[in-house]
Amino acid sequence: MRLDKPRIAPLHDTELNDEHKAMIGDRFAGRPVLNIFRTLMKAPKAFKAFMWWGGYILSKHNDLPAREREIIILRAGFNWKSGYEWAQHVVIGKDAGLTDQEVEQIKTGPDAPGWSQSERAMLQATDDLTSDGFVSDATWARLSDLTEKQKMDLVMTVGQYTQVSMMLNSFGVQLDDGLELDPDLKA
Repeated sequence: MRLDKPRIAPLHDTELNDEHKAMIGDRFAGRPVLNIFRTLMKAPKAFKAFMWWGGYILSKHNDLPAREREIIILRAGFNWKSGYEWAQHVVIGKDAGLTDQEVEQIKTGPDAPGWSQSERAMLQATDDLTSDGFVSDATWARLSDLTEKQKMDLVMTVGQYTQVSMMLNSFGVQLDDGLELDPDLKA
């Protein structure tokens, strides 16, 4: 985590007004509202747009299989040193089929042993995007197992989680209860 306290405090339950409750809807029925959302609701129009676009990235409309999508998200979050993003998506990634060993390998990236050729290419594309904002020609050629739409979704997924990581890091969004900070992402 880059910050040990929020720069923008998340809304407390007592601060959630009717507009906030309408924005949340039944999305968190019976579950706590995450700190990322409690923070972003302070900019209601941005929150609504964020939820729509983020909803696409995490939906079946994104043609990347959930497991591969989570590999990409975790690598982007790790590269941007986003402790919150990493902690949230380790849980989501494991639900999508990632093993503890694979989660650790994501930190090493495309050179870690055990990745398929396609996974290595996706990890390299993520590294290209998070270092240069551009997938090199060599990496693009290595993405040959992906459809054109999957390549688009890969770039858009890295872009979304680059933005998310920057917001989380800069706003100082703190971990939700039950999540643990990865020791490799401590300030």
